[in-house]
Amino acid sequence: MKINLYIDFDGVILDTMTDTYKEYEKYKRSDDVSSREYFEKLDWNTLLEESNQINDSIVNIKKLISSGLYNVSVLTHVVCEVEIIAKVKFLGKRIPELNVITVDKRNNKCDVVDCVNAVLVDDYMGNLELWAAKGGIAIKFSDKNKKREFMTIDSLDDLIDKYDDIVKLIKI
Repeated sequence: MKINLYIDFDGVILDTMTDTYKEYEKYKRSDDVSSREYFEKLDWNTLLEESNQINDSIVNIKKLISSGLYNVSVLTHVVCEVEIIAKVKFLGKRIPELNVITVDKRNNKCDVVDCVNAVLVDDYMGNLELWAAKGGIAIKFSDKNKKREFMTIDSLDDLIDKYDDIVKLIKI
């Protein structure tokens, strides 16, 4: 059984937000600008190229695709068109066969894809809680060893070893 697997981008594939939010905090003190305006003005291409990959995420996504266990897609919140283009281009160069689904930050990921019996790997609890409430399988991505309400992984290739456990969570 091939399971639909959706992987968040920021905080799971690349560590794009740690330094970006620190910069935003400095920026908003000197200029009264909304976070949306700030993120719309970012140089997304440079940000993605300079951000650290988290635990060999690109290699591990390729492993997940090769395993044949999952229909793998990236499901990422975005603020603007420039961010969409940059993320699609970034992933397209590295994993051309990967489907990238973008969701306006003001919307829920569950509103764009069918989450029932599908897996979402995300670092943000709000997304996971909604996903689980709508019948999906939520997996917390964290590179910190904390006990979580949901199954937790710290490397995307953990999903291969946890496949049987994930199948048991599917509601028929």
